[in-house]
Amino acid sequence: MFPFARSTISFAGRAVRQVAVRRLGTTSSVFHEKYGNAILASGALFCVSVWSYILTYGDIPWGWTPVGRVTPKPYKD
Repeated sequence: MFPFARSTISFAGRAVRQVAVRRLGTTSSVFHEKYGNAILASGALFCVSVWSYILTYGDIPWGWTPVGRVTPKPYKD
């Protein structure tokens, strides 16, 4: 076998082993199993509360559109 081919195969094998070892770690999945639903629910509650505040106290004039009602001012020479 040529040295380049041997080193390429060795490198590919090492990369596969590193990915396999990385996937064996369960620290992130334990975190998501423990806190995932609580974080999702709190984020949804935060979004709903912010949008509720904006819609009730934001003083947004709903349904007011200037399309067809705004005319340009005449040009002054």
